[in-house]
Amino acid sequence: MASIQLTHAPILNNSAQLLILPVNTAGILLDPILTRAKTLFPDNYQRYHRACRDGSLHVGSCLLHKRMREQAGLASSSNGNQPSHIANLVISDHPYHSARMRWLTAALIQLREQLIPLIRYQGMRRAALLARPLIYDTTRQHSPATAHLANAVPPDWATETLPLLMQHLQDLPKLRIDIHVPKHFDI
Repeated sequence: MASIQLTHAPILNNSAQLLILPVNTAGILLDPILTRAKTLFPDNYQRYHRACRDGSLHVGSCLLHKRMREQAGLASSSNGNQPSHIANLVISDHPYHSARMRWLTAALIQLREQLIPLIRYQGMRRAALLARPLIYDTTRQHSPATAHLANAVPPDWATETLPLLMQHLQDLPKLRIDIHVPKHFDI
């Protein structure tokens, strides 16, 4: 059974072995933490961006990236605080479009399938999930082009998104998952 905790701590300072980042298929990262992760983990961003460009990345999928360790230069880390894997959870088709429940569900199912061997055979025990892209900002407006689409209303964090995360991640064995939420959310 997984141990799932909500936290306000900065996700990029977490000592998790797996970093789970919600992204889109456009290859555009607007969230400040995602843009920082882009510079901190360029190998992951290059693979993600190439998959977006060539059309091999689809909404509702999970692109798991095993990071290469740089041994020299400024990119090397002496604190051992960097994740060995990054999961790009594809939850939308554009950064201004909110996630839909069916896309998030499909991406979480793929994530689970990819995590089981890592937990079982590679000893993965800690994961960190960035929740901010999963939380809809009510100050943004729906675009007129998507207003007519069915299920275009973004999912509510407390009643839909968080229970869905718990449902799909809680029965992963021996894994601690820190879900990093914005500071203005109560834990």
